[in-house]
Amino acid sequence: MSRRPVWLLAAPVIFLILWSAGFSVAKIGLRHSGPFTLLALRYLLAVAILLPLLPLVRPPLPRGRAALDIAVTGFLIQVAYFGLCYIAFRSGVSAGGVAIIVCLQPILVGLIAPSFVGERVSLMRWLGLGLGLAGALTVIIARSGISAEPPLGLLAAVGGLLGITGGTLYEKRFGAPQHPIPANLIQYGVGALFTLPVAVLAEGLHADWTGELAAVLFYLVIGNSLVSMTLLLAMIRAGEVARVSSLFYLVPPLSALFAWPLLGEALPLAGWLGMALAATGVALARR
Repeated sequence: MSRRPVWLLAAPVIFLILWSAGFSVAKIGLRHSGPFTLLALRYLLAVAILLPLLPLVRPPLPRGRAALDIAVTGFLIQVAYFGLCYIAFRSGVSAGGVAIIVCLQPILVGLIAPSFVGERVSLMRWLGLGLGLAGALTVIIARSGISAEPPLGLLAAVGGLLGITGGTLYEKRFGAPQHPIPANLIQYGVGALFTLPVAVLAEGLHADWTGELAAVLFYLVIGNSLVSMTLLLAMIRAGEVARVSSLFYLVPPLSALFAWPLLGEALPLAGWLGMALAATGVALARR
């Protein structure tokens, strides 16, 4: 039996830390720019970093259907998921409201995966998914509670949920191993192609250029766009999609943990209990 590579064993931990902290970092960035301006700047900077690497590294380039599949995944995650979640935040939906909706992603994946990608989700996995959802809800409710939310904002959050779910399943079914430089370049090129016109027309591409915004963009480009997304797509291709999706149950609890020092949002005792419950659920789902 072949052993799994070391990077694949460490990938879930690195991904969870970088992805979870990104929520608080993005909220800080939205103090200085509109949601599509922040996304457009993020994607343009990622493209600017990756483009000069092509002639230096000379990686094999995806062509035809392979390039199209990367572009579709990029649109679903970079434009639909991030764009709609940022709209939900800007419209007034609380962080707890968005997180609860996005946390349904593993459930949707578990329901759709058997027919779409041919994966059977076992009873133990379903138990883990249920515990993960319960733990995530406990953390979110303990941190912020649930209040009346604007309907259009909730609709945008549901659209973001469908985006990340669709991107995960599409990558699992149609994605093939690709060199990370051209794969990321296509994804963020698609992200910039769709977000930049909206940022210019709706927000005037306005941003308050401060040291804080520069730090936010550095983190979002390097930590989230380049490292996190590369790890996420690699994990999807290397493992079962339901197991990878179960990681998203740990994102809200860890986001709450990062929000404590970054945003001053303390986590009560019930929140820590929820984190333990979510961790147990993920452990069962990934067995």
